[in-house]
Amino acid sequence: MSVRMARWRCGLTRTNRRTIAALIAASALLLALVSGDAQVSPSATPPVAIEVHAESITAFDIRDASLRQFGLLEFRGGLVLRSSYQHFGGISAIRVAPDGAHFIALTDKGWWFRGRILYEGARPSGIADAEMAPILGADGRPLAARGWYDTESIAEDGGTLYVGIERVHQIVRFNYGKEGLFARGRPIALPPGLRSLPANRGIEALVFVPKGLPLAGTLIAISERGLDKAGNIRGFLIGGASPGDFAVRRSSDYDVTDAALLPGGDVLLLERRFSWSSGLAVRMRRIPLGEIKPGAVVDGPVLFEVDLAYEIDNMEGLSVHRSAGGEVVLTLISDDNFSALQRTLLLQFTLTEP
Repeated sequence: MSVRMARWRCGLTRTNRRTIAALIAASALLLALVSGDAQVSPSATPPVAIEVHAESITAFDIRDASLRQFGLLEFRGGLVLRSSYQHFGGISAIRVAPDGAHFIALTDKGWWFRGRILYEGARPSGIADAEMAPILGADGRPLAARGWYDTESIAEDGGTLYVGIERVHQIVRFNYGKEGLFARGRPIALPPGLRSLPANRGIEALVFVPKGLPLAGTLIAISERGLDKAGNIRGFLIGGASPGDFAVRRSSDYDVTDAALLPGGDVLLLERRFSWSSGLAVRMRRIPLGEIKPGAVVDGPVLFEVDLAYEIDNMEGLSVHRSAGGEVVLTLISDDNFSALQRTLLLQFTLTEP
């Protein structure tokens, strides 16, 4: 969903702004959610260094640049990212390293995107050392060559990455620590219920639980809008000591777009809502990790909820790291659906009650 119209909003009423925003959102988001079938290259290519231009976002509230606090999040800064490289865009997931700089991300057309976030103080100021490469399957060919290109989620277990492929209901594992962008993805065993999720409503969020926490060794997989009989969002516990199914209580028509683990162990859930009347909205909920177990229906408090009056787009990626000063920093990134009407945004916030 694009918020590029913010530059000329000042001459419109709020009702007109919302109507226009909803119409533009419909043309972009519905195209992506219904079809999602863009052409992709069938041949593998080595990683390519690319140039990413970054435009600073210094105020999150379009109406009042002085505001910094939004729910339980404090805005640190953001970037509008652009590149002339043909495969740049459609970024659906991101994981930022503990140093707060290096990151690995992926696009929903089956490409890796990695680099380093530059800072001026605590504010992100640019992207350096950026490169992209096709995500490879077990046979060394791009996943996209076999139609496995709706890559939407990443989980990290040390040097191992897990990638969720929504449209075909698969999760593949990569030895990224050893092989980098040349790593080959191998499908893992999945519960039968995961494969029965609706088309284009499959796994949208992955979290790996490390040692020392409840559910240690478990891969938590949450669908975008695969609903159970009660209308709640289906989730799965894969591996670990207590595999099984659970559900996240669905409310206010929000769908899941990503999740990340807080240092204390709770799960942050990133969600998106879109409608013709109100346009786009984004929120975050905090789910206690200890309550996630087979058969459970989990819920948690809303930490953050914003709409098109703020600098948002189709926010699909969420990562958490702790700064050198001990702050819990959240990094969000948007999927522009490769549309000229949308933007790739990288936003950072500090969680004020970690």
